[in-house]
Amino acid sequence: MPSQPTDFDYESTVEACARGDAAALQALYTRESRWLLGVAQRIVRDRDAAHDVLQDAFVQIWQRASTFDRALGSARGWVYTVVRHKALDESRRAQRELPAGDLLEQLSTEAAPEAVASDADALSRCLDALDAPKRDCIVSAFVEGLTHEQIAARLAAPLGSVKSWIRRGLLSLRDCLS
Repeated sequence: MPSQPTDFDYESTVEACARGDAAALQALYTRESRWLLGVAQRIVRDRDAAHDVLQDAFVQIWQRASTFDRALGSARGWVYTVVRHKALDESRRAQRELPAGDLLEQLSTEAAPEAVASDADALSRCLDALDAPKRDCIVSAFVEGLTHEQIAARLAAPLGSVKSWIRRGLLSLRDCLS
């Protein structure tokens, strides 16, 4: 965190935000936004995404200011932690996204249509060989993009079972396709 004169009372400002004082949030934003934007930008490595992170973080600061506790640390540190966590979440989310258009273009230029069709047939055959829970979990996760928790809720199954089914199913697919 950049050093600044300590004439700004961060703790009182965050506590005022908790009471619904919009002017306190504005003062906090005016005081720290350029440094917080730098923190976010260093993590997400994209200026537009960093601006989005900063906006989301200030919404969270506004909504969750009542959770700040002076006994646990400084308000300024708490604010920087909120921004840092938002930026890390964004960075992780961006890494999970698959650029489908790029992948399809790469497949169409690298592989002959017959090879893609034969790979698709092999994958279909191997998926059909799996038992229903494993197949359903794998399709839900990798085709529909559902999280393990969403799959567990959909199948009314324990989360640990869903994770095991996906792992075992992927191992079976790997063996079948090799």
